[in-house]
Amino acid sequence: MLKAICSSKELTDNSYYDCVSDIIDCEQLRELKNITHHVSTTRFQHCVNVSYYCYIVCRKFRLNARSAARAGLLHDLFYYDRKEYNSTKQKWQASHSRHHSLQAYSNASELTEITSLEKDMIEKHMWPLTRPKPSYKETYIITIIDKYCAVLEFCVPNVQRIIRRKVR
Repeated sequence: MLKAICSSKELTDNSYYDCVSDIIDCEQLRELKNITHHVSTTRFQHCVNVSYYCYIVCRKFRLNARSAARAGLLHDLFYYDRKEYNSTKQKWQASHSRHHSLQAYSNASELTEITSLEKDMIEKHMWPLTRPKPSYKETYIITIIDKYCAVLEFCVPNVQRIIRRKVR
């Protein structure tokens, strides 16, 4: 069963899945299921969350929802531990914010053909922490949705834990 955080929809049963079905089950993305991300989720689930909500918002605004779904799924396609990267980073190296987006694009481009829109979305999803500015409306959307999903991934498990304690 494939779902996005705070959504009850089964994602394999709708038009969203048609946009990502060729890449979502690949080995490179499956590896993300073993990496913790934002404390309470996996990097794979975070990518699904961002992908699905980018798709929904872009579809609503009649933007390129297919590219938004694909870029969202691939935007954090990197395998290193960011805490470890930051502790061993040299002064001349890019920050994690910049490095991981470039690494994700490199990994994504080995996996599938990436459009210029998808490249912009993947490489610039950490804007304004990274430069230059996004070139497309969809890129602004992924930057917002990525932060929105991160907040949900931090807050929802904690709220659920508090509710369970009060119910007891």
